[in-house]
Amino acid sequence: MSAYDTNDGLALAALVAAGKASPQELLDEAVARANAVQSTLNPLSQLFPDRARAAIAAGLPEGPFRGVPFLLKDVSVALEGTPTRNGSRLARNAPPADHDSTLVQRYKRAGVVIFGKTTTPELGIAASTETSLTGITRNPWDPTRTSGGSSGGAAVAVAAGIVPLAHGSDGGGSIRIPASACGLFGLKPTRARTPSGPMVGEGWGSLAINHVLTRSVRDSAAMLDCTHGAAPGDPYCAPPVERPFLKEVGTPPGRLRVALQLTPFSGVAVDPECTKAVENAARLMEELGHHVEPALPEVDWPELAQSLWVLVATNLRVSVLLLNGGVEPRRGEVDTVVQDAADFAATLPAEAYARAQRAIHRHGRRMAAFHEKYDVLMSPTMTKPPVLLGAQHTNNPDMAAYREAILTFSPFTGLFNMSGQPSMSVPLHWTPEGLPVGVMFSAAFGAEAVLFRLAGQLEAARPWANRRPRDPSLRSG
Repeated sequence: MSAYDTNDGLALAALVAAGKASPQELLDEAVARANAVQSTLNPLSQLFPDRARAAIAAGLPEGPFRGVPFLLKDVSVALEGTPTRNGSRLARNAPPADHDSTLVQRYKRAGVVIFGKTTTPELGIAASTETSLTGITRNPWDPTRTSGGSSGGAAVAVAAGIVPLAHGSDGGGSIRIPASACGLFGLKPTRARTPSGPMVGEGWGSLAINHVLTRSVRDSAAMLDCTHGAAPGDPYCAPPVERPFLKEVGTPPGRLRVALQLTPFSGVAVDPECTKAVENAARLMEELGHHVEPALPEVDWPELAQSLWVLVATNLRVSVLLLNGGVEPRRGEVDTVVQDAADFAATLPAEAYARAQRAIHRHGRRMAAFHEKYDVLMSPTMTKPPVLLGAQHTNNPDMAAYREAILTFSPFTGLFNMSGQPSMSVPLHWTPEGLPVGVMFSAAFGAEAVLFRLAGQLEAARPWANRRPRDPSLRSG
């Protein structure tokens, strides 16, 4: 089906609505493509096409994505009748869920056909999708390199052409990192824009949020229209939306005040290709009529870095204990990176969590003040193009090497998980070797509309949909 490659999710749904394609035909195409690349790229942790066929036979809702194949990330959400394995050996034999997460209910109402789940590092902790339970997920642009994480399987599924969009989650960059690594559009919404329930009130102490990775900007906006909004019992909600996000795509953003950041607050070096990506994007922004100038918000990076790790590690420890029936796992039952985080959390006094929450809220207020002057903060998404596989495996026995690898790869993204702001990675650059490099744009709390307007403008000025990896089924690992 050539149409499967040339149309985004909304366009495929339009073909279904017009009778030019059927949900079953699209599903068959998606399953065939998944099977073609699984042995080389490994994006899937579960595949259940028979369940999807049954859903089609039962009748799909008349949502904007009716009939479009779709994949869930195998962490943080539940699909009734299937296990959620969280990338962890502790959940290898997890029972099928007896309910759908609120988010999954909304995906189903959007009309998508869920036929599998994508790989993730154990409990979503890493910036690369390499883990003991499901193995290594490879980048379709170069299978020797990372696909990013923790939504690496989702990114590969979209980049390799299995689906036009896939569910992901972002607790420290886990949508934006793989979007950058795989040449996709990835937006992390405002804190609480999408629901986390009914089993949890928030992810990672408010750091984590769910959305999708897409090829087109409008698919991301349309899916957020389908999923945003608090559910009954949610502990808090995002600011109200003035109009559908899809209407923002194509709406001129006006002359934006853009702050330019080239180096991370951690001080680690940035690869020249990532710097070049941002400098070229800054010139494009000026050509489009925006005002760009170097500027940085007030940031206490040592305090924030510590607070981020406290929130992640303590929440991770709780997850490990829940997966293991409330008892400590034996050494070797979880990967070394997860064990290290759980061990660290066990040493913390109770007040460490409260201090971390105070620090990220203080950071959020500082960022709010910064955005009174600037509409957008622009930076590299990553400090490097997709790196070689190996060092960021969650079972790396050399924890010093792992920490060095992750701290020098992804120091930009977590800033906006702590503040709760919307942030997006836009695929605006490829290296001479053909590796994608994302540019990150972040807006004020609740201001997804600004990002969707800007993303639509950038997509029109520098289209990326025709940039595809070579047929991944022909590539060897």
